[in-house]
Amino acid sequence: MGRLDLCYNIADLREVARKRLPRGVFEYLDKGAEDQVALGGNRAALDACKLLNRVLVDVSDVRLESQILGAPAALPLAIAPTGIAGLTWHEGEFELAKAAGRAGVPFTLATGSNTPMEKVAQESGARAWFQLYMWREKEMSYELVRRAARAGFEALIWTVDIGHGANREHNARNGFATPYKMNARSVADMLRHPEWLAGVMGRYLLAGGMPEHVNYPERYQSRFSGGAARKGGGHATSLRADKVSWEDVDRLRDIWPGKLVIKGVMRPDDAQAALAHGADAIVVSNHGGRNLDSAPATLAVLPKIVAAVGDKAEVIVDSGVRRGSDIVKCLALGASAVLSGRATLYGVAAGGQAGADKALAILKDEMKRTMAYIGAQRAADIGPDAIWRA
Repeated sequence: MGRLDLCYNIADLREVARKRLPRGVFEYLDKGAEDQVALGGNRAALDACKLLNRVLVDVSDVRLESQILGAPAALPLAIAPTGIAGLTWHEGEFELAKAAGRAGVPFTLATGSNTPMEKVAQESGARAWFQLYMWREKEMSYELVRRAARAGFEALIWTVDIGHGANREHNARNGFATPYKMNARSVADMLRHPEWLAGVMGRYLLAGGMPEHVNYPERYQSRFSGGAARKGGGHATSLRADKVSWEDVDRLRDIWPGKLVIKGVMRPDDAQAALAHGADAIVVSNHGGRNLDSAPATLAVLPKIVAAVGDKAEVIVDSGVRRGSDIVKCLALGASAVLSGRATLYGVAAGGQAGADKALAILKDEMKRTMAYIGAQRAADIGPDAIWRA
């Protein structure tokens, strides 16, 4: 049996990924910020949320099909933007996108990906969304947005919860940065993981060099290679826009022809402002616990945001989903869908597209089983009555 055959849940895929990846790469995707409080809080909130089973009802035809941003999806899930995917597997973003296409769910390509956006949009077979970080030179960001539109991406997700960057101390300890740079600690780390070294870094080197943020403008590419990345943070935060406003949403609405989504909303008033400025949906997100370590769990703030938005737009939620039952809990509390970040990333890190296929199949099977327990034949039938309240 192959190692994927011995993976029965997302935790098993995570363990395979942990053994296969260099420590710096694994901890970058696996950990949060500072003391990991927000990271643990997301899981604690999901674990504390309990579901009530309903008995003696017909569950002979449970179906997970949903509508996400006005189009069909095989289940109420989309793959979140994860810029590290290309370091877990060669062209890991493309492998994730192909898995999403096979599973019938949308895939979001991160700004900092290592695979050209045109390849993902035109060759993966997935509904392709593009994630944006705004740069200080905003016109360069608008240029990237226009390029994504020309490539055929159907939705733009602007991630707005970045502030002044994240304090991820483990990255500094591991000597990790993106784009991936050679130093004494990273080389020693790589040499202890020969399978990853040959299958990922070796393939990039044979193809012409170290993995790069290939979708960045040439001017920003040169700044990265010149060392603009923040030590320990893994991102060129010196280039990120720290002077933004709701007028920037208006500008994106003017130039983006597809669905516009604001990601990183944790307050009802911010959710209402996003809608007032033309957003089609919001993502309730604390960045997977990777930025503000004092942030509450997304599940805790979700109900009030749903109430504030009403039926005016879709409310998507992320951060902490590891089980199909977690998806059911999010929907029961009012979300229209979830974004899967680490769960599917563990899959691609464990086995490329096959591993991502496995992760999505696990979540789908678990969700279907949970729906049967609570007596819901369709995803749209999942409501607040499924939540047990002490």
